[in-house]
Amino acid sequence: MYVAVKGGERAIDNAHAWLAEERRGDLDVAELSVAQIREQLRLAVNRVMGEGSLYDPDLAALAIKQARGDMIEAIFLIRAYRTTLPRFGHSEPVDTGAMACDRRVSATFKDAPGGQILGPTFDYTHRLLDFKLAAEGDVPEAAVGTPRAEPTPHITEFLNQEGLIQAEPESEATPGDLTREPLELPSNRPLRLQALTRGDEGFVLSMAYSTQRGYARNHAFVGELRIGKVAVEMDIPELGFAIEVGEIELTECETVNQFQGSKTEPPQFTRGYGLVFGQSERKAISMALVDRALRWKELGEDDMSAPAQDEEFVLYHSDNIQATGFLEHIKLPHYVDFQSELELIRKLRREAEAAAQPGDAKSRDDASATSPEAAE
Repeated sequence: MYVAVKGGERAIDNAHAWLAEERRGDLDVAELSVAQIREQLRLAVNRVMGEGSLYDPDLAALAIKQARGDMIEAIFLIRAYRTTLPRFGHSEPVDTGAMACDRRVSATFKDAPGGQILGPTFDYTHRLLDFKLAAEGDVPEAAVGTPRAEPTPHITEFLNQEGLIQAEPESEATPGDLTREPLELPSNRPLRLQALTRGDEGFVLSMAYSTQRGYARNHAFVGELRIGKVAVEMDIPELGFAIEVGEIELTECETVNQFQGSKTEPPQFTRGYGLVFGQSERKAISMALVDRALRWKELGEDDMSAPAQDEEFVLYHSDNIQATGFLEHIKLPHYVDFQSELELIRKLRREAEAAAQPGDAKSRDDASATSPEAAE
């Protein structure tokens, strides 16, 4: 498919050097440090960690710097680096009920048990440019809140006390690992959730929006959205018990969805679930909406009627790294392929021109004169 280009290696080296120069920008402007990106572009760092499947703010910030702010390229860098890391074991499931919440809101209960914590959010800001941020040495106002340290119960636990919401089945089976094995269909819910966590935020958002516009007959409420830090524990065989090895920041969303019941299930609320690294509210909510849409078959709903319910469509097109690779490969040399297409088009044009010659036109006129319609 590809052909060698004389001088191509030198051209590629020059392209790399030019790319490094463009990344650095004006030398009179101070270079952006990894620490600055990590601390001041934290939402971008969180997205790279989530879709890159690696919780490391420093590496995510480095990837953003190297990629010149191209988020998908940064995610690609993180995923590629992740494949080089040894695996020492796996952690215990994190307990989000014990999360030290920086933010915790519910759209279903005004007086939510444990209270509402607005936390750091754009929800109540005016979308106006703040030109004070362009000033050198801007100092932010002192924070007035602290994370909630005590465990915060989940809202859905209170609905479950009355049996109004579908209970989540417990499984002893070890879930598959999408980072080590390719996705196969049909998949189970743990694999679907992994794929959505790694999926492109924009794509998952558009799928979620489609469900809100009626393409899934699935009206949702945000039962709870919480952001905070949770402990990560690993079981140590030599000790015989699990120990805490660190903590990570997570965003968790549970939606409460209407459900009219089916042949196997009574009328009740059902759930959608989203869990992502860092503060990524839009992604977590979108993930929860799409998760619920994809559960139509296990809940006994009648049929698949919307794109967000199509497992193959959603999961195979949500991965931005796979999509980018397939999309961008078409800008590489395809000279041989195009030449064959070019010859085919030329041949078809020659045949069409030959068919349109005057002799052929006279033959068609004679044939028309002897047709039944002409006799009438």
